[in-house]
Amino acid sequence: MAEGLAPEVVQALVEDGRRIVITGAGGWIGLATLDLLAAALGDKFEKRVRPFGSNTRALRLADGSQVLQRPLADMAWLPKEPTIVLHTAFLTKDRAEAMDEAAYIAANRAISESVLKALNPIGAEAIFVASSGAAAKADDPDASAAMRLYGALKREDEERFAAWADETGHRAVIARIFALTGPYINKPGAYAIASFIDDAIAGRPVEVRAPRQVVRAYVAIRELMSLAFAASLAPSGVLRFDSGGEGMELGEIAGVVAAQTGTSVQRAQITTGPADIYHGDDAAYRALLADYGIAPVPLAAQVAEMIAWAQRSS
Repeated sequence: MAEGLAPEVVQALVEDGRRIVITGAGGWIGLATLDLLAAALGDKFEKRVRPFGSNTRALRLADGSQVLQRPLADMAWLPKEPTIVLHTAFLTKDRAEAMDEAAYIAANRAISESVLKALNPIGAEAIFVASSGAAAKADDPDASAAMRLYGALKREDEERFAAWADETGHRAVIARIFALTGPYINKPGAYAIASFIDDAIAGRPVEVRAPRQVVRAYVAIRELMSLAFAASLAPSGVLRFDSGGEGMELGEIAGVVAAQTGTSVQRAQITTGPADIYHGDDAAYRALLADYGIAPVPLAAQVAEMIAWAQRSS
């Protein structure tokens, strides 16, 4: 079973006592965070945690329990009390590829506006913004049009919520997330490591199809959210950071996955360039982890947890 939030963070959250609001609760980051909070808060979870998303539905957690997600528009009707907000709601890059550009922009700005307008009325004192490494690609002419659009809107989100913290004297923690591992990961066609896990569990060789060098760096969602919570408990100011992890070529990452199940790796020949490098500042990230006393999770442990989760889920 995957471990939860860092013990020091669990203790701090329990003692903090504030309400915790999650937007985008039905997404994979949201669901994984709900599981982490359920384990951390125990019988106080139901009283303290409020999930919001695109509609009303029951979200099933790993322990089999259910929590009710309410529509994002209802967030503004919460009674005013000291609150930490985890903002993970956003239409992702794959939606940018499929939707009309103007509709995509309008939809994401409507989500952001809904959250921003609710912060002061509900008593928000801190917000964690799950941004994306794509924000660094907003002006990159070599990035795809969808990546640039998604990145530009993510960067816009960063600035809006940072401005809220500056104006109110509250706390904003903004993470540019590059690549995560953990329970509920989806879209094996879009996430290389999810595809590798599928191959390994099926007993197939772990296949890397990319004809170019591809470098990624992964962090465990429980590690990232431990840092997010620890940093959000600070009293004021804006903290921005990249998710870290050791930059590794996909062939090396596939080898880590294959080693867990005794399968082999099939790496397509690298016939083209330039290299596709997409990861954050690991040195700065590790320094932050150290500041908050959070131990990094090695990639092999991340992969073992993902395989265990996938096997249980199937």
